[in-house]
Order: sequence, then structure tokens, then C-alpha cells
Amino acid sequence: MPTVQRLAVLTSGGDAPGMNAAIRAVVRAGTRAGWDVIGFRRGYSGLIDDVAIDLDARAVANILQRGGSILDTAREDRFHDPAARERARSVLTNRGCMALITIGGNGTQTGASKLQSVWNGAVIGIPSTIDNDLGGTDRSIGFDTACNTALEAIDRIRDSANTLDRLFLVEVMGRHCGFIALDVAIGGGAEAVLLPEVPFDCDALAQIVQGNYERGKLSCIIVVAEGAFPGGARGVLDEMDARGVSLEAAQGAGARVTILGHIQRGGNPTVRDRVLASRLSVAAVDAAACGRRNLLVGVSSRSICETGFAEALMEKREIDPTQLALVNTLAG
Repeated sequence: MPTVQRLAVLTSGGDAPGMNAAIRAVVRAGTRAGWDVIGFRRGYSGLIDDVAIDLDARAVANILQRGGSILDTAREDRFHDPAARERARSVLTNRGCMALITIGGNGTQTGASKLQSVWNGAVIGIPSTIDNDLGGTDRSIGFDTACNTALEAIDRIRDSANTLDRLFLVEVMGRHCGFIALDVAIGGGAEAVLLPEVPFDCDALAQIVQGNYERGKLSCIIVVAEGAFPGGARGVLDEMDARGVSLEAAQGAGARVTILGHIQRGGNPTVRDRVLASRLSVAAVDAAACGRRNLLVGVSSRSICETGFAEALMEKREIDPTQLALVNTLAG
């Protein structure tokens, strides 16, 4: 018999397509092993306030394809308080939980690490963030879907740009990292991409746009990660104007800003995210069953890997410079 009598699961932080697929896999794998499974509502808020529901195999039927989270999610500032974490520990102990699986990004797994330091049960993390910026894994649940959603929008915007001979700055999510922006810039054939990891160069951007126009291209797509410059894509245009460098003049046509925003968080997860969520969640349940704790389950070179919370949270994921170079190479 497994060493865990009751298994708990929660989703926390920003929602990501594939969270429901992860919940489903945790519940199905757990119940198949003979465990009772409960889910805390609204992440650490529900854990602190002891708001939970029973989950069995039927409770998670027909959620694999749905976006969002049936457990809801939230960011909970109270969890920074040691007293709140002590309350969470008490709730888990009183409910007879021997393991907790946390589905979320950096904030979620930071909270998981802190909880593990005060609780004897097993805390296992599953990376789920569209930003794909969490260490300990090559891919996070939700990233692929967010990229495909943004790419579909850019394809549609390209049609309008070509028809009207316009320049579009398309803002995608990514406050601190540019993984979404970089992938969709390549996949969408963008003429330029602006990332938080690369300092903004006003003159260089103007030269790219001008060169694009001189080569006979009458439309232009610039992908902007929201954290690439204060104010995002709109801030870029305003800064160019303030410096007396007009993108509209360089392009020879009107410039428009499109902010994709939260549409990147919603929608049905792609097959890649569904498979990733399923694999990581079953691996997380197996890790708890084997008595392992204080770790994040991820994927590396297509294989499941386990990384301690401390190491995963310390790891800084960096963009691939060869991919950045690809944008310039292919923007002919």
C-alpha cells in the first residue's frame, strides 16, 4: 500500500491552459493507487482557510480539454506570513494529508518550498506557467498553448497589415522574460522582437523598420514582450516619438498597437500541454508515493526529472541567443 493516505492538490498564481489536465491526472493516478484525494480551492487561500472539496475519478471527468482550473486559482499575500504557513500546516495535518501537490509557477513553488520547511508531509511541485520561466524544467504547462494563441492572433494581424500597408506592434505577455515573444516572433515571421532580456535600442529598431521598407515590404510586425520597455508596446511608440524617431515615417505607413493580454491564458490546451500535464502529474504522484519530498517534477530532454525546490527556484532560465538571431536572419 502507498505510504500516503490522503493526497491534496491545489492550483495557484496565474492560470495556465493545462491546469485542469494536471488536476485530472493527479486525481486519476492517486485514486487508482487507492488514495483519498482532496483539492483546495483558490490556491493557498483555500489552504489557509481550509476550503477543500473531495475529488474522485468522476469528479475530474471531461475537464482535460478545458482551460482555467476547476479548483480556481489566486495569488495569496498572506502566505508570506509565517503564521499563515503554520495555519496551512495545521490544516493539512488535521485533514490527514500526507502529501500536497502544487501546480503553478515561481510564486507557487516558492510558497511550496516554504511550506515544506514547516510540514513533515511531502510537497511536490508541478511547473505550470505560460511564461515558461521556472527552473528545473525545459517546459512549463501552458506555454505551448499561450504561444499558439498568440501566433494565431499574429497571423490574423498580418493579414490586416499586408492589406493596409501598416506596421503593428503586437504586445504579448512576459513581464520578466521573453520566451513567448521570441517563439511567436519566429513562428509568425516578425520583422523584429523586443525582449526584457535585451536593452531597448531605439535607433536599431528604426533601422530595422527602415530597412524593411527599403526592401519593398509595405507591412511590418514587431513583437513586444510586455516587460521589454515601460508601458509595453505603447510605451515603445511613445519613446520613439519622444526621441524624434517616427516608426511611421520609417515604415511609410501608419503604426498600430495590439495588446493580446489575457487571451493568452485562456482556451483549450494544446495536445502538447495536455500530454505534458498528464506526464508531470503522474510522476508527481509517484514521487510522493515513494516518499520523496521538497522537489519540483519537470521535463528535461523529453525525460522526467526531479529538482529540489531551492535549486529550481535559483535557476535562471535564459533565452537562446541563436533563436534571437533567427528573427533577424529570416526577416528578409
